[in-house]
Amino acid sequence: MASDLTFHILEALADVDGSILSADAFPSVDFTTMKSALDRLGSRQMIIYRQLDREEAALTPEGKDIASEGSHEAKVFEAVRQAVDGLKIADLPGIVGKESAKVGQGKAFKEGWIRKDKDLLKTATDSIQDASREQLQVIQRTRTHPDPKISGDLRKRKLIMMHKVISFEIKKGPNYAAEFVKEETDLTADMLATGAWKTVKLKPYNFKAMGAPTPSGALHPLNKVRHEFRQIFFEMGFEEMPTNRYVETGFWNFDALFVPQQHPARDLQDTFYISDPPQADKPRADPLKSEKLADGTIPTPESQGAPKQDYDSYWADVKEVHEKGKYGSIGYRYPFKDEESLKLVLRTHTTAVSTYMLYKLAADPRPARYFSIDRVFRNETVDATHLAEFHQVEGVIADFGLTLGGLIGFMEVFFAKMGIHRLRFKPAYNPYTEPSMEIFGFHEGLDKWVEIGNSGMFRPEMLEPMGLPKDMRVYGWGLSLERPTMIKYGVKNIRELLGHKVDLNFIESNPAVRLEKD
Repeated sequence: MASDLTFHILEALADVDGSILSADAFPSVDFTTMKSALDRLGSRQMIIYRQLDREEAALTPEGKDIASEGSHEAKVFEAVRQAVDGLKIADLPGIVGKESAKVGQGKAFKEGWIRKDKDLLKTATDSIQDASREQLQVIQRTRTHPDPKISGDLRKRKLIMMHKVISFEIKKGPNYAAEFVKEETDLTADMLATGAWKTVKLKPYNFKAMGAPTPSGALHPLNKVRHEFRQIFFEMGFEEMPTNRYVETGFWNFDALFVPQQHPARDLQDTFYISDPPQADKPRADPLKSEKLADGTIPTPESQGAPKQDYDSYWADVKEVHEKGKYGSIGYRYPFKDEESLKLVLRTHTTAVSTYMLYKLAADPRPARYFSIDRVFRNETVDATHLAEFHQVEGVIADFGLTLGGLIGFMEVFFAKMGIHRLRFKPAYNPYTEPSMEIFGFHEGLDKWVEIGNSGMFRPEMLEPMGLPKDMRVYGWGLSLERPTMIKYGVKNIRELLGHKVDLNFIESNPAVRLEKD
């Protein structure tokens, strides 16, 4: 008990002018009990103490065996020495053991203690010095070794292991007394009735003491940055797209975006495919509700008054623009496979949602701004800046008379609202945008330029099969939610932000974020 220990600490200090070490005076007391007693005395200034941290070496089971019986090489030498006429190599494991024979024989040769004579082992010296045993015995007595190089070597050989030892240096404080007077923490009714309150010693309030941490929920940094992104989009007049489908067909995820069916992005090493069910239906209007109408049909947007769209014609036009070309394009000129288009995939980008929204926009073409922030999946090699599962922020602007210069200007305004002012644009290739640009932002923590987004203007081969006017242009850009969060919070490894390596203390203590503030 800490209360009992306080008496023993004061007693130990009674005849000492200087300080005592807790490790020497109370070797069997655990850290928590000792710290509690010291805090109790220290808060009353009866003692002054400071924590001492040091590393001590402890012998492993193999190290203890060597310290008591000798090293493997010494055992080999002793076995050879006792065999006056030499020891057969095959007999050595039976005398010293397999492990000692395996490890010790080579070291004994290296030290020049033994030599080989045909199939016999013979001694090459009269006596040896077992340095390993002596070093381990020193560590066994003192818990350390004066030569750090030797300690490091023994650690590599797994003969010792290091562990942290915490002790305290304790000395008398200004209010030291040999006896600890119990202090009352509460003023009770009995004290008032009997008048005992006049003589009891009341414990003073410690207004500097930290309050007990209150368990509470905490927003993940990604959620905080996501909220800021949403506010930026809403401020700039964007409408949020529905992103509740993690599973998409190859048609919406690739084909409608004019991504050829032979594109490397559609390989198994880049995309997660769904095996059951093996394929989906062809494109059709989404049902509005799960329940059926009175006549047994499932309501669709068209049945509720929305402009009717011909999904069969859209499918045929997308297929034709791939196979033969259309709308002024020569296409890819390959046989389009329906079964490839109907495969189910974990969506690799939220552009699949943007495509569907643009197709719906074609029923009533008008200037529009859409955005989405949600999870996407790619079969990526996980490293400091890549994950197989991450969040994508995507924006789409449809209007007449848009140009590439306008896209660059918009990107500078958009990222400036996030507090990212150092941008670079690099020409790039995307199957569904032309021209295309990669966007780089400078990461202060990594001290290098990091790709934070991709952008471009959607191709006519993607837009015109939808039925959008020929003079309507569409900006599209996407970036991960994780990378701007890394830049803002100074996180160097994306795995510390999302996944099983996340530090919950970081989640609970991370500050509120304002993307436009440094």
